[in-house]
Amino acid sequence: MGNTVIVGTQWGDEGKGKIVDLLSEHADYVVRFQGGNNAGHTMVVKGKEIISHLIPSGIIQQKKCFIGNGVVVDPFVLLEEIDYLLSNNIDVSPDMLKISNRAHIIMPYHRLIDSAREAQKGDQKIGTTGRGIGPCYEDKATRRGIRFCDLLDFDLFKEKVKTILEEKNFYLEHYFKTETIDPETVIDQFQKIKERLLPYVADVSVILFDGINNNKTILFEGAQGTHLDIEHGTYPFVTSSSVVAGNAANGSGVGPANINEIIGIVKAYTTRVGAGPFPTELFDDIGDKIQKTGSEFGATTGRKRRCGWLDMVVLRNAARLNSLTGLAITKLDVLDDLDEIKICTGYEYNGTIIKDFPPEIKILQECTQVYETHPGWKQDISGITSFNDLPQNAKNYLARIEELSNVKIKIVSVGPGREATIIKESIFN
Repeated sequence: MGNTVIVGTQWGDEGKGKIVDLLSEHADYVVRFQGGNNAGHTMVVKGKEIISHLIPSGIIQQKKCFIGNGVVVDPFVLLEEIDYLLSNNIDVSPDMLKISNRAHIIMPYHRLIDSAREAQKGDQKIGTTGRGIGPCYEDKATRRGIRFCDLLDFDLFKEKVKTILEEKNFYLEHYFKTETIDPETVIDQFQKIKERLLPYVADVSVILFDGINNNKTILFEGAQGTHLDIEHGTYPFVTSSSVVAGNAANGSGVGPANINEIIGIVKAYTTRVGAGPFPTELFDDIGDKIQKTGSEFGATTGRKRRCGWLDMVVLRNAARLNSLTGLAITKLDVLDDLDEIKICTGYEYNGTIIKDFPPEIKILQECTQVYETHPGWKQDISGITSFNDLPQNAKNYLARIEELSNVKIKIVSVGPGREATIIKESIFN
């Protein structure tokens, strides 16, 4: 397996965690390159569910894991996650995990601003998780962020906190009319965790470069999905970072020529958490059935996911933006009991058929979906491990996805466990 990027093709929650867990066995390093603890990857190992939010899910396979410079990290959440994984007998020592010294730190005031902003918007809120990710990226863009390397000079760290909080406290008190933060309290909080964090901090870009030169194989793990990308998603109902595969290089400090394969993860239907347009959303009994059968609740937030039919306008957009070399279809088994399954092939708006994903929210909200209907297979496929053994209607459905996306399917997941996976075309060699 060459250096491989795993990216979501829809609005996140596609099942990337399982695929990363599966492919990690064939990689030396696993790298997270964007986002924050607003992501959640769920793995089922020997019947036990393990959820990670910041630490790459390759840690389950005991691979060396890296949090890249493109990630924003809440250090308190990180330490909680380390303790959680340690309690599950998973080695998360500094030998196994490194955090980029250039990664930005989510500070307590970022979380306060995030929550206050959403509360003020009321019905117009974006649907952020309130974890401070957006405000942290804001400070990164305006060059007033605090990075992990700043902890190495704690006197400088203290000066930065005091200076930044003069502005943040004014903003919190006079604009949001909410509580302020004492700089000394923040400094004291970091003083208590600093020594535990520092052994994890390193120049991840240099380590990965040396690894590549020593024939180490890297798996790049993305969070969220293509249509939550800050550049290419359903703006403003997007995340605060660039989700697409191109950011795997930038967010980890690895040159783009070192990436060999890009696998797009596609749920066999479509889901979305939070606000924002969702053209194929179902509001009927079928949508409820998919939601319940698929246990569609956010791994990070616990929020109920909105469910709908597979949207090929969305998938074709993701294929183009990410230069996908292969697809991994997840949760195909969730559709087992349906009599009919629909695929959206385009949108109709003002008498025109739209094949390419539009940027305008109004069009996405007002368009009519163009569907084709396929017969269901009405059979439990969760125990099938060979592609040839799938029901013909299931194979037809997958073939149509390949045809409409012009990307080969390489992996099909028919259940949450590692064993419930069909390798259609190997990417391991």
